[in-house]
Amino acid sequence: MNILRPSGEWGINLKSENKGKKEHVLNVKLTDSIRIKLIMLMLYIIGGTFLLYLLLNHLLLGDFYMKSKQDAFMEAYEDMNEIVNSESGMYGISDTAQYKLSGICESYGIAVVILGTNNSLVFQYGNGAELSLRLATIDFGINDDNVSIIKKTNKYIFQSLNTGGGGDGYLEIYGRFNENKLFLMRMTVESIQESAAVSRVFFLYIGIAILIISVVIVYFVSEKFTRPILDLANLSERMSNLDFNAKYISDTDDEIAVLGNSMNKLSDRLKETIVELKSANNRLQKDIARKEEIDEMRKDFISNVSHELKTPIALIQGYAEGLSECINDDAESREFYCEVIMDEAEKMNKLVKNLLMLNQLESGGDHIRFERFDIIMLIRGVLGSLDYMVKQNDIHMVFEETEPLYVYADEFQIEGVVTNYVTNAIHYALGRKEVKISVQKMENKVRILVFNSGNPIPEEELEKIWIKFYKVDKARTREYGGSGIGLSIVRAIMKSHGRECGVSNKKDGVEFWFELDTELA
Repeated sequence: MNILRPSGEWGINLKSENKGKKEHVLNVKLTDSIRIKLIMLMLYIIGGTFLLYLLLNHLLLGDFYMKSKQDAFMEAYEDMNEIVNSESGMYGISDTAQYKLSGICESYGIAVVILGTNNSLVFQYGNGAELSLRLATIDFGINDDNVSIIKKTNKYIFQSLNTGGGGDGYLEIYGRFNENKLFLMRMTVESIQESAAVSRVFFLYIGIAILIISVVIVYFVSEKFTRPILDLANLSERMSNLDFNAKYISDTDDEIAVLGNSMNKLSDRLKETIVELKSANNRLQKDIARKEEIDEMRKDFISNVSHELKTPIALIQGYAEGLSECINDDAESREFYCEVIMDEAEKMNKLVKNLLMLNQLESGGDHIRFERFDIIMLIRGVLGSLDYMVKQNDIHMVFEETEPLYVYADEFQIEGVVTNYVTNAIHYALGRKEVKISVQKMENKVRILVFNSGNPIPEEELEKIWIKFYKVDKARTREYGGSGIGLSIVRAIMKSHGRECGVSNKKDGVEFWFELDTELA
């Protein structure tokens, strides 16, 4: 415990330590320290008790001392009365009785004189002459003015005699043990004030010693009581800093341990709650980002669809107006106009169908039906359906696989992926105009690759080609009637299958690929 003065006020620097963990320092005002309060409380209790003792000693010690003397004196009288009455004759007391009487007088500090018939001396102990004179004076009815009668019976009178101003005097009992024996017993009473003063000084020293010892004991004992409280304060401070790894450890079952266990449970609950709040916040942020993304996609969708439909609609409108106004009367021109209108209408129809398919795939509305089929046969079927396009574009098609290779996927959707890849490869093949399809077998899966010779895709646009309506070569795409959403459909199909797809530039062309499972998980 280090005393310091932060911010101009005296305070106490309390260090709360957890073994193996970082030490935390708690600054508390000196007057607010529980330890100091506990020490002061104990001092108040001990000091108050001691002062109360001194007060009671001053007020009651004299009466208590006198009462004790009186009780002892009466016990001595009873004992001596029994001995005299049982062991004495008419004229004297036996030696045995005198021996017993002397023992009582010695034990209680009593002086006594017993007179028999004709005032003859039967027994005395102490100053017999003085007691005999005092007894004669009393017997003649002469008593001192300083006498106070305490008790009076038909056998004896118990009185006190004050012989000085300081409280010194005697206790006296006089009367008859029997009809023949007159007696006077006297016990010296010391000064009560003097005895009380000595007692007060003695106990004052004892009290000071007790106070000093108590301060030392309380100081060290308070450490045991305040240490758990400081640990709890340290725990709460760490919890306020969102450090929930701190735990209160105790080997007791007292109230502080119960509080510590409750704080441990609170710490765990707060940790769980904050984790849940963070998770909810992350989900909310993702939802907000997703909403913003959807809004942006909606804007892009409307813009792109408007752009894509603007050209065919303008063409259809223009050629339709030409037909209605009979710009060309010959049959060949009218047939050409009709072909353009039908061709543009077909492109619009194809665009709408692809958009609907992509929307179903991205929203999860198009359910995947997994089945086992031969991917080699599927590729050859696609190539057969595109044979006219291969010949029309003078493409050198290479596909050498013949052995069956079975995969698990939605055959209809995978056919669309292969068709899209091969169609794009045919349209973009340049130079030697080669399109090569190959298959790489891997553990539990297979990768299908479609290569076409020609210009590479700029590296900064490799990831953009999967975005809806994005076109690297807009003129060439428009030339063969592409809409720019084919690769978006491919990625959506592969994502719904839980498999990968991608593209990479080669030395003299571009290669697209996708993967399928050869075994069920």
